[in-house]
Amino acid sequence: MNVSSPNKDIQKATDLVRQADRLIIAAGAGMGVDSGLPDFRGKDGFWKAYPALGREGVDFYSIANPASFFEQPARAWGFYGHRLNRYRTTVPHPGFEILKRWGEAMPLGYRVFTSNVDGQFQIAGFDESVIHECHGSIHHLQCLGDCGSGVWSARDFEPHVDDENCLLLNAPPRCPICGQMARPNVLIFGDANWEPWRSEAQRQREEQWLRTIHDGQRTVVIEIGAGTTIPSVRHFSQRISYQFGGRLIRINPDECAVPSSLDVGIASGCAQALTEINQVLFSKG
Repeated sequence: MNVSSPNKDIQKATDLVRQADRLIIAAGAGMGVDSGLPDFRGKDGFWKAYPALGREGVDFYSIANPASFFEQPARAWGFYGHRLNRYRTTVPHPGFEILKRWGEAMPLGYRVFTSNVDGQFQIAGFDESVIHECHGSIHHLQCLGDCGSGVWSARDFEPHVDDENCLLLNAPPRCPICGQMARPNVLIFGDANWEPWRSEAQRQREEQWLRTIHDGQRTVVIEIGAGTTIPSVRHFSQRISYQFGGRLIRINPDECAVPSSLDVGIASGCAQALTEINQVLFSKG
């Protein structure tokens, strides 16, 4: 494992971005922290964001579970309704625009792989066609049952939430086919009924693009805020690095060690690291 000094980290990352033909952005929960979004790290962090659940000892794994919609629908939708409202109004931090600018300047294009369900890349102006949301999106809904109604937009649902008690006050969304309560189209714990077709269509577009990578092309993967507890993003970025010979830039304040000396780990928050790289990238010195 190799983690070099901060100044060398930034310069090395800048060189990798400057030399790249393709950019792959791999983003975990830490991507949204600089926008003011919680990452639910540990019970204390989760309960700080949702004190009503903390008072009752309800952890993230229990509320983010299909059973919660059947047993306590107002509480389950209080949690997801609050998140939906917050994600709709959150302004993405400047790092999103920096990544978008880099990606659009790449001669052979760019893609985004994220485990986040918050839709922040779309809100920041990224084209839907370049994004793969591997755990789905809170901005889309599906039937709580298994009626085959598929996935639809949540844009017509406006949650009214008692934030203090984490309870939905208005009627929850309903399936347009069978009338049963709807749930977010996100992959949650113990989930046997997640409708994956929207995410799968994104994955297939991504894989088609990845198959166009040839020897001699320079691919850089920028992995941001991806931990090891739920390692979906880490597994993806390291697969790309191994399979296609891409170089890895890992930005994480706590877990930034990288597989080889050809990669670079930056022990920093997302917005700060991206801003520093961008400043060096476009410096006139």
